Amino acid sequence: MDIGVLTTSIADESLANAFAYLSDRGVDAVELACGGFVGDDHLPQDRYLDDDAAQSELRALLDEHDLYVSALATHNNPLHPDGTRSADADRALRGAIRLAAQLDIDTVTTFSGLPAGGPNDEVPNWITAPWPAEHLDAQSYQWDVAEEYWGELADFADEHDVNVAIEMHPNMLVYEPDGLLRLRELTNRRIGANFDPSHLFWQGISITDAIRLLGEADAIHHVHAKDTRIYEERAREKGVLDTTPYTDEAERSWLFRSVGYGHGEAFWKDVVSTLRIVGYDGTLSIEHEDSLTSAREGLEKGIDVLDRAIFESAPDEAFWAE
Repeated sequence: MDIGVLTTSIADESLANAFAYLSDRGVDAVELACGGFVGDDHLPQDRYLDDDAAQSELRALLDEHDLYVSALATHNNPLHPDGTRSADADRALRGAIRLAAQLDIDTVTTFSGLPAGGPNDEVPNWITAPWPAEHLDAQSYQWDVAEEYWGELADFADEHDVNVAIEMHPNMLVYEPDGLLRLRELTNRRIGANFDPSHLFWQGISITDAIRLLGEADAIHHVHAKDTRIYEERAREKGVLDTTPYTDEAERSWLFRSVGYGHGEAFWKDVVSTLRIVGYDGTLSIEHEDSLTSAREGLEKGIDVLDRAIFESAPDEAFWAE
């Protein structure tokens, strides 16, 4: 199992400097953003897509720093009711899939997107309760929209031999494991999870149980290492559906934290072990979104925790079981 980093938090560095910095700290892999909410500072599609020379430069730079790319990232809303916005998101996602195939990268990370609640609505609508009944009608409409879009997109990904790893995220149609498996059933096995525990913690979902559920379906394509701390004093007062700005830390019921600052090292060792049980032996890609520390300190502390948690070797034969 390898340690990776989504490089958006150090997008102020050039690609060469970012690679040098991460390699010097023992990182094995990078996840590179190429459009959408995550930006494209390190991998703009208009430079790299269909450009053999630019792609060769990228490969050489990766080799120089002994790194590989675990995934390309383009998080967006391809189901947005605004046709211009959904078309832009779709274009970026398809471009990322094509670019991944050209670079021999097997995974693109993204969101499921979120439609409106009906054909005449203008904004996405996240349904969180089955009553009043009109909300169930809205959700049914949303899944119809998702099945049509993702069915075709999954075929496109399969044609390019690329997996699409969907991050389960609030304000998206797929925000928990049952929804992820539902979308997978409606499409094909190219659709799976970018398993990010940070969005599941505050929903009360058991991380290791979710890993086992998705792992049994071979539905984990990529993993984010990102922590969350629930601040019970606030959560007891207002619950966890918290719209307080992320930067108003004292008033929030939960915050994204650097790895090890929401849950300790023992928890992350359990995550690593459970991932191995279900057969995942890929990258744990650190995503830094901790407003209480700098990107570099947050990344370095997260790398330190994961370095002690991951297994670097394959298991030996269980001689004691013979």
